[in-house]
Amino acid sequence: MFVSTQKNVPLRVGERGAATGSFHIEDVYPCVDSGRFSVKRVAGDVVDVWADIFRSGHDIIAAQLIWRREADRDWRKSPMTLHDNDRWFGSFTPRDPGRFVYAIEAWTDEFATWKHGFELKQKAGQDVSLDALEGAALLTRAEYGGEEATTVIVRQCENYLKSGDPACLLVPELASAMAESLERGDLTRSQLYPLTIDRNLAVAGAWYEMVPRSQSPVPGQHGTFRDCIARLPDIAAMGFDVLYLTPIHPIGRTNRKGRNNALTAAENDFGSPYAIGGREGGHDAIHPELGTFNDFRDLVSACKAQGMEIALDIAVQCSPDHPWLTQHPDWFKRRPDGTMRYAENPPKKYEDIVNPDFSCDDAGSLWNALRDVILFWVNQGVRIFRIDNPHTKPFNFWEWLIREVQTKDPGVIFLAEAFTRPKVMKGLAKLGFTQSYTYFTWRTRKWEIESYLTELTGHPERDYYRPNFFVNTPDILPYHLQSGEAWMFKSRVALAATLSSSYGIYNGFELLEHEAIAGREEYLNSEKYEIKVRDWNAPGNIKPYIAALNRARRGNPALLQTRNLRFLPIDNDQIIAFVKQTTDASNTIVGAIALSRDASEFWLPLDSIRIRVADDLTPPVALENIITEERHAIEWGGVRLRIDPLRDPALLFRCLA
Repeated sequence: MFVSTQKNVPLRVGERGAATGSFHIEDVYPCVDSGRFSVKRVAGDVVDVWADIFRSGHDIIAAQLIWRREADRDWRKSPMTLHDNDRWFGSFTPRDPGRFVYAIEAWTDEFATWKHGFELKQKAGQDVSLDALEGAALLTRAEYGGEEATTVIVRQCENYLKSGDPACLLVPELASAMAESLERGDLTRSQLYPLTIDRNLAVAGAWYEMVPRSQSPVPGQHGTFRDCIARLPDIAAMGFDVLYLTPIHPIGRTNRKGRNNALTAAENDFGSPYAIGGREGGHDAIHPELGTFNDFRDLVSACKAQGMEIALDIAVQCSPDHPWLTQHPDWFKRRPDGTMRYAENPPKKYEDIVNPDFSCDDAGSLWNALRDVILFWVNQGVRIFRIDNPHTKPFNFWEWLIREVQTKDPGVIFLAEAFTRPKVMKGLAKLGFTQSYTYFTWRTRKWEIESYLTELTGHPERDYYRPNFFVNTPDILPYHLQSGEAWMFKSRVALAATLSSSYGIYNGFELLEHEAIAGREEYLNSEKYEIKVRDWNAPGNIKPYIAALNRARRGNPALLQTRNLRFLPIDNDQIIAFVKQTTDASNTIVGAIALSRDASEFWLPLDSIRIRVADDLTPPVALENIITEERHAIEWGGVRLRIDPLRDPALLFRCLA
């Protein structure tokens, strides 16, 4: 594509910007949908940029990356170098979260072009006296460099005038000074490419989901934020980074659901926390039995003291008792008989919920109100939001809302809870959602897992789609967990915690809860409709196993990335093997995880792996189990191992030199 300098993008002194675009700047990487959507990285990441850059003729090209915060005017610059076949490379490193843009600039390096031609003629024994004068003349045109560059140019110009020796014009430092100082008359700038820089928790975190009202130790008693605080040491001891709370708002009474989603609620039924809003308030209120705002802020502080953050579930839906229905009746649709249109996803019906109408005449006020809900909770100390069913709301609304919120606080994280069609899920990620739910919950066979992860870690998904692998949710008890076998629970959490940098469990998973509604992937006596009281230290729990996995994650940076995943060929369909490695190859983790309960031996090939030792990349010589510290020598390019899923379905190793 031919690209000219864009308006509203100021050039430096000495840059004219070619009116016609002298250069081709093509095949830019990273780039999502030709620059329509933002590439995602984390603060401190090196952003590697590649592009094809070329022009007519034989003149020597120079190129650089320019980048800045979206709202800034001043550019930062980083040089690009020619790799091969007109493919150029450069990089830069944003240090703080925020929205950025970057572009590529190319221009003709007149002095380098002259120098190259001069040296070729000189080598061929041709007369170069006039060429030397032409080079010296270029020095007189240099006027845009810094003080150091100017000093070099003046000195070498004087040396040439005194001696007449063209060698004065060929010193390397003069070439660098001239590259900085000559006018860039044909400078061509690419389009601007958007870049979102997030904080680390946007990419890597272990999530623990719980229903706050079920945290009381007293049977039948409604839990409080104080009860949640009492549970934090146990959750922190398992190594979780995020405490994810289902909705904490007042619950409506109209059409309140009973236990197991019954249409009629008994007098002492508590209803679904997703039926948001009552006489006590709406999305900016707290269910009174949970406590006060002071109690909530204490919970936020207590989480921080334990090294965790609160994530809050936001569902854009209302109970028929929500204050918005009386304050803004035009935000909601009614049926021909005047009754309220409740939510449904045929054949499912949600009689206790009504949805705002995003096509209403006052949609702008609705948008602002929902944005203000998020900002309200940000002011209460919440910076992570799980958004319920975002695919059922307009896409342009989410793009606007996320930008509005992150403009005020770039560290806010949005998780899209959308189990829907692949392109819809990817579309939400492109629009700005920081993380996304996935199909991992239902991927059980080796080829399914490998093909799905290969898709998520390939291009372009790796640059915008950040998976969060939940092993279960309050809505989903997958069939493979319904047997209640400990090895299967361990296998699934090990897969989630190692294959993905972000993963989550819904409370009760650690207790192997598995009682399902017959023939359905749903919990019997679902916590969505009743209060549960649990013995969190019940015999048979796998809390120590989860804690060990999370310690392994925190101790090995390679596990806190997803895009670096590569599968290893194992001649066994019931074992999945992989390698993860940090960018600098200083930490390399190899894993083998069983997908069936049968013990077996297998050959783990390691001949394709190289690890960093000082300044060299070398094959590993041994594996160290990062859980047990057991070591295995590598011989003949691999190691023979035995895995017994009933003991431990996952073998996780650090590669050693």
